[in-house]
Amino acid sequence: MNKTELASAVATKTGLKKKDAAAAVDAVFEAITDSLTESEKVQIVGFGTFKVKEKPDHYARNPRTGGETFVKASKSPAFTPGKTLKENINK
Repeated sequence: MNKTELASAVATKTGLKKKDAAAAVDAVFEAITDSLTESEKVQIVGFGTFKVKEKPDHYARNPRTGGETFVKASKSPAFTPGKTLKENINK
């Protein structure tokens, strides 16, 4: 499912116009992105938690050459599914 299909599903389930549903989906994604940008955790009960994981500076092995290379510290988003989501998927 892509973003357009998600907006269509929201429109169908809520009775909103597709344009309004797309705006709502965009607003949700923007709010989550803004919170993660500020390193805040976003917890949606029954669905899951979005958070930022920080990776420190480290050395990694290049599989092609076998040599070591330095990798700078970075941040990346992570998602942990909630209990209800896991249960629904495993039905």
